[in-house]
Amino acid sequence: MSTNTPLTQSKNPIRQVLGPIRGRLIIAALLASLGTMLTLVPLAGIAHIANILFANADTTKLTIGHIETEIWWTVIASVVCVFVGMALMLAGELTAHLADNRMTHYLRLAVIQRLAQVPLGWFTSRASGEVKQAMQDDIATLHSLAAHFYTAVGRASGALLVSVIYLFALDWRMAIIALLPLPGFLLFLRRAMQSSDVNMHEFVTRLERINSTTTEFVSGIPVVKAFGVNGQAHSNYQKAVDDFAQAFDRFTRPLVALMAHAHAMVTPVTVLGLALAVGTLFIAIGWMTPVEILPFVLVAPGICAPLLLLHTLLHDLGSAAGAAQRVLALLETPILEQPNHNQQQLPSGHEIRFESVSYAYSDSHRALSNINFTLKPGTVTAIVGPSGAGKSTLAKLLLRFFDPTQGCITLGGVDLRHLETSALYRHIGFVLQEVRLIHASIRDNIALGRPSASQQEIEDAARAANIHERILALPHGYSSVVGEDVQLSGGEQQRVSIARAILLDPPVLVLDEATAATDAGNEVAIQEALSRFTQGRTLLVIAHRLDTVKHADQILVLDNGTIIEQGSHQHLLAQRGLYTRLWTLGDYATITEPKVPSC
Repeated sequence: MSTNTPLTQSKNPIRQVLGPIRGRLIIAALLASLGTMLTLVPLAGIAHIANILFANADTTKLTIGHIETEIWWTVIASVVCVFVGMALMLAGELTAHLADNRMTHYLRLAVIQRLAQVPLGWFTSRASGEVKQAMQDDIATLHSLAAHFYTAVGRASGALLVSVIYLFALDWRMAIIALLPLPGFLLFLRRAMQSSDVNMHEFVTRLERINSTTTEFVSGIPVVKAFGVNGQAHSNYQKAVDDFAQAFDRFTRPLVALMAHAHAMVTPVTVLGLALAVGTLFIAIGWMTPVEILPFVLVAPGICAPLLLLHTLLHDLGSAAGAAQRVLALLETPILEQPNHNQQQLPSGHEIRFESVSYAYSDSHRALSNINFTLKPGTVTAIVGPSGAGKSTLAKLLLRFFDPTQGCITLGGVDLRHLETSALYRHIGFVLQEVRLIHASIRDNIALGRPSASQQEIEDAARAANIHERILALPHGYSSVVGEDVQLSGGEQQRVSIARAILLDPPVLVLDEATAATDAGNEVAIQEALSRFTQGRTLLVIAHRLDTVKHADQILVLDNGTIIEQGSHQHLLAQRGLYTRLWTLGDYATITEPKVPSC
């Protein structure tokens, strides 16, 4: 299956996901079904042998040899059928697992290829959770569906089909009596499902509530212990627990009763007792002989297990449908538009322009509106404003974490949408508050943007970022694997990300207050590294402390997604507007930037 193969278009998510391997799964189910039918032949063989013995109880010695021969052939045929049936079931399981391996391999590659094209702004903590669930939990659920569901259905269906045909072929009256519990089982099962649907919404709502209150209670334990508000802290949690207990009782009480009745209808004891009771009656009135009842006593109780298995499989189908839906949703994540070969352009210089740029996360949430400014080569531009004003959103538009809703951003006269992503990041580097290091060596983390960089170039970048000595002190030096050999602090991770940017050597650099969340020692080291690295570059700085950007060439003041003031530090102070009020407050370091929502 090629990773470019489109999934079958269907409204049913399970059919859509399993479409490319449905033919193999059907073959697997047929093999399992036929194999199960053959493994049941010995039951018919036992009944046949009993019939031979009882029917020929008064035979002469002349026919004894013939009877023994027929019995031996029956035994041999039964044994052969068992082994052939087991081989067919094994072939079915192997076919299903190979098909599942093909499907999961394709899905994982398809998801990775899709995520490689989505906007970087999509990768929030929520999106990471969705990816983890789809790539691990949901694909594991689909593995059970592909590798086991079809063969299990084949085995259960085969056992039911061959048993019903065999019993009806022997005696239709007795077959109807022996299978009489099945309609009762289906009736109780239907009523149980209807009862479940009535109370399902309340049950799920109460369950979600108890999950959220549990999280709130656990996270608030330090405050509870510090301020002694036990009664208030416990009240919400206690109420959620009580409400869930009541909802659980209303949900399960009728369901358990109905399912108990349903399962009682198809237990082997019930079916066997019914077959013996009616069989005895038929013998008494001369309709059947004892030996003719034997096949029904042997085969009819065996129908119960595959019937209950089918019920369990149908129940599991709901969770598989949800898993398939989430995987498909991930495969349909909007991707970042890439220029085709004819649209690709090369920038002329490094001047950056925001031209009537607006951006909205949704119809009701407009983050930026009509932004216009220019980043001249070699100048420093600072973005300041209250929390939630849109500062980080503006910076991430320049990094093309997502595209503007309106307007355009140009680099050297070229719209960013007409630049390849690799070309964009050769011109624009960034050091953000939220550092991302991959599970690899520190050498690989620094050389992430330039895998071909030499060891000397990597070490020079680390020296410039004030992290070289710390790396040498590690047991494996630059070969130390992040997360295994070493746990770096936030400030150390920040310096590794600065070394990564230094190695790329971009002419334009975006800084989102790289020292906002570090301690004093790390802040000094990071500031020294940045001061050397930023010389002669075009800088866009997201500032949370005004004193760090008062020497910028231009300062843009954002409020509610619009630029309300623009100019130098002295010019803005003279205007006595929002910038002056923020400067007077002198408490800017306490304002934190909100996380950018998933777009």
